Parts: sequence; structure tokens; C-alpha cells
Amino acid sequence: MSIIEIIVLALIQGFTEFLPISSSAHLLLPSQVLGWQDQGLAFDIAVHVGTLIAVIMYFKKEVVDILSAWFKSLGSIDTMKTKSTDDSKLGWWIILGTIPAALIGYLAKDFVELYLRNAWVVAITTIVFGLLLWYADVKGKQTKTIYQLNWKSALILGFSQAIAAVFPGTSRSGITITAGLMLGLNKQSAARFSFLLAIPIISMMGLYYTLELALSNEAVDWATLGLGTLLSFISAYACIYLFLKIIERMGMMPFVIYRLLLGIGLFIFLLY
Repeated sequence: MSIIEIIVLALIQGFTEFLPISSSAHLLLPSQVLGWQDQGLAFDIAVHVGTLIAVIMYFKKEVVDILSAWFKSLGSIDTMKTKSTDDSKLGWWIILGTIPAALIGYLAKDFVELYLRNAWVVAITTIVFGLLLWYADVKGKQTKTIYQLNWKSALILGFSQAIAAVFPGTSRSGITITAGLMLGLNKQSAARFSFLLAIPIISMMGLYYTLELALSNEAVDWATLGLGTLLSFISAYACIYLFLKIIERMGMMPFVIYRLLLGIGLFIFLLY
């Protein structure tokens, strides 16, 4: 990989992982549109580690509070009842919401790689799920906070995340925010739960592919991986900060417009 490719791909991962515009779609486009070679498994792991560190650092207080409350609630049924708090429940909802994406993503991995990772699928899903985001932003009641979720809502959000694991261009954050808005969450709560839900799924994905990399005996360029991790961390942290500011003032419309323009541009490119 050239230095330009490293910088571009790391920044793409960082800026798009938590925006509702699909990081997988944007990482797929350089190879499809520009003819760049696949960045490789090791680089994928590195940039995802960067985004994982960014979301944990940004929400460090929430993460510590949720983990602390969740561990305190463990034990007997009586203990779980007496020591159950909003944060401990949120911890359980995050675990519950992670299960569908982890299972479906793992089972569908080979099928996705063979048949769905192409620009045509990305163009379609970019537009379709962009329109769904617009509908949810306009029609969602947006009155609930993150602590008003229940196990049913967590499962719905989990299965919505699983759709993103199967169809490139859907956007994991995009579809979970869409589902959250449709379930009545306000914009900040929908976005925050989406970001917190990203932590276990990115962690598991990173661990899985790290083990796969270790077993493959692939040569590792540590300088490339270090630069990719650093750039994706910086851009992801900035992205989370800016995104939460933007949606408070402008809602999801800027991202809906971007998705529609991107999808239409892809169709034009593929047809001509």
C-alpha cells in the first residue's frame, strides 16, 4: 500500500464508521472505482481497532458506569432484582442487541464475500436505507431516552444491526439509528445507543480477524498498521463529536442527502 492509500483508507474508516453512511461501502469503493488493491486483513483490523479505541475513549464515563453496574447486578435472581439499575439494564440490552449481529454476521460471512460485496449492492442499499433514515427522522416520535429501552427494543436494534452485517452499504450506525428513531428514541439517545452497541461487535470482529491473521502467517507491516490505527482513531473521535452536534441542530437530513447523492452517483458511474 502506498502512503496515500494508507491515509485515505484510514480516514475513510474513521470518518464513516459512526456516521449513518456506511464505512464498509466507502472502503469498498476505492477498489471498485479507483482500482486499488484490497487493503488486506491486517489493515482492516488496525483501522477497526482505531475506531474502537475512539468510541471507548469518547464514552469512557458511560462505559465505566455501565460495566460497573452490570457486574454488580450479577448473581442470584434476588441480587439482579435488588441491584438492577438503569445502567445495569443498559448493559444487558447492549449484550442482547449484539447477539443477532454476531451470529448472523458470522454465518453469512462467506455468502456476503462471494455475492454481496460489490458496487451495485452498495448503490442500492445506500439509497434504500438513506430513504428509511429520512422516514424515521420525520415520522419517529423521538420522545424516549436511552434508559427507556426494554429487551424487545434491544432485540429489534440487534436484528437491525445484523442487516448491516449482511448488506454492504446499509451502515451499521445508520440502520440502528433508524430503528432507534422508529422505536421512539430521541436523536441523541438513538445515536448514543448505536455507538455503545458498536463496542462489543467491533471488539468481537477484531478478535476474530486477529486470530484469523495469526493463523494465516501473513507478513505484518507494523508501521502501516500503526499509522492506520492512529489516523482512524483521530478521525473517528472527531467524527463522533461533530455528529452529535450536527444531529442536534440539523437532524439526519444532511446524511440522507449525502446517501442519495452517493447512490445516484454510483449508479451513473456503473452504467456509463
